[in-house]
Amino acid sequence: MGPGAGPGPGPGPGPGPDGAAGLAGPVQPGAPAEPGDPAGLGAPAEPGAPAGTGDPAEPGAPAEPGAPAVSGDPAGLGAPAVPGAPAGLDELVVFLSRLTGLLLRTSGEGAHLVERAVADSARAYGGSATLLLVPEAAAVAVTSADGRTRTVTVHGVPEVFRLDQVAALKPLLAKVRGGRIGLAEADRRLAAIVAAPAPYPWWLKFLGIVLFSLGFSPLMQPTWYEIGATAVLGALAAGLAVAADRVPVLERILPLVVSVAVSVVTIEVFADDPARGGPVLLMLPALFYFVPGDYLSAATAELSAGLITTGAIRLVYSVFLLVQLYLGVLLGVVVTGTDTRALFDVAADADLPRWALFLAWIVFTAGTVLAFAIPVRFFVPLLVLVYVTVGVQSAFTKLVGETGGTFVAAAVLAAAATLIARRPGRPPRLILLLPGFFTLTVGSLGMRGLTTLAGGYVIEGFQDLMKLVTIVTALAVGLVVGGALVEGGGLRRTASRDVTESL
Repeated sequence: MGPGAGPGPGPGPGPGPDGAAGLAGPVQPGAPAEPGDPAGLGAPAEPGAPAGTGDPAEPGAPAEPGAPAVSGDPAGLGAPAVPGAPAGLDELVVFLSRLTGLLLRTSGEGAHLVERAVADSARAYGGSATLLLVPEAAAVAVTSADGRTRTVTVHGVPEVFRLDQVAALKPLLAKVRGGRIGLAEADRRLAAIVAAPAPYPWWLKFLGIVLFSLGFSPLMQPTWYEIGATAVLGALAAGLAVAADRVPVLERILPLVVSVAVSVVTIEVFADDPARGGPVLLMLPALFYFVPGDYLSAATAELSAGLITTGAIRLVYSVFLLVQLYLGVLLGVVVTGTDTRALFDVAADADLPRWALFLAWIVFTAGTVLAFAIPVRFFVPLLVLVYVTVGVQSAFTKLVGETGGTFVAAAVLAAAATLIARRPGRPPRLILLLPGFFTLTVGSLGMRGLTTLAGGYVIEGFQDLMKLVTIVTALAVGLVVGGALVEGGGLRRTASRDVTESL
């Protein structure tokens, strides 16, 4: 995973992006607007008292259905109370700007659904919206029901570390598209989702990253030594990741810092005997949380769907994150005074029993839930999809090779996730895809290839890098094909028909 630098601002006209200005109770039906209240926010309780400040969470009682719009309410924040009624330009811009920002910040797996979600939401309130997208920003042109148009720019660094927000957004967008919620109430709920704190305390995130690494470690080497080393190295990486949430400077260089620390400890403490496996294989599980394998595949999927600018930029960013990790490993070698030829990736003899390999996926899925802020209620369907993905990949790899097995597993995963996400109350498609996607271990191939090349093992390094290219492509195309088969159309049709159900 490549950690983002944090969300950027989401500017827009009208009330501030936190939505606080629109949260005082709206004017009662038929009541005239108070003098000096051009925004229609309702009369303040006392002269000089700020309107609506201190009421950021309570939406207030909406006006009765059918009540006329309040005069002097150009922002439209007291109307429409009727779900699906045409909205004023100002309030529509505020809502769509906030929505676009959240969608951008949670688009680490691809931005192909952002435009359709925003356009559908605008249409639900009698307007329209078009977007010009790059991965971390969007220019949003909003047209209201009366024909007025405004364009705003919204920023949001893509990541996948707050999937609780994705889960909360799905039912809200379903209500918006179905015309079952007024715009003022929808914006209040969206503001609450954006402002909500992380669902788990820091120590559970720490535990999640450690479990995530431990569950992945048998894929590198099925040995008890690998698991023991990963427990220590994963705790080191998790501690730095948690610290970065509180230290913005560290967050910007987190992949580099983590890879240096893991490299130094691995070489000095755990890589003393070649019979226990190469240092690269000992390091990778602890770095897996930071490896941008999902970004690489999302970029390839966007390119295959015709989103050339978005896909190309995301691809470059993914490579940059991967090179940061690689550079950190090399700096660790320099700091310890070790020869780069120590960076080999020969695996030790396996000594893990089969039951341990089976249970590792339970540990892995539990770690994914905690590390990426996924609601606990989604654990069982995620675990089922992990086992399905692993089983399909293993079976078809024996039949048609690793590339073919990855393609089929990705297609099955995408099809199953799309079908499950259609039902109300089920996890969004992005959340269903993520753990199964990680089991296909795309990003680790890039790290293995780069570090093995640095160790002077040219043939082995290029083999890993070539495998990375083919596996990434097979995975991305498999995800596209799987979704298209279920929907009976391409990726764009998938987005247009089921964005609120499967987002």
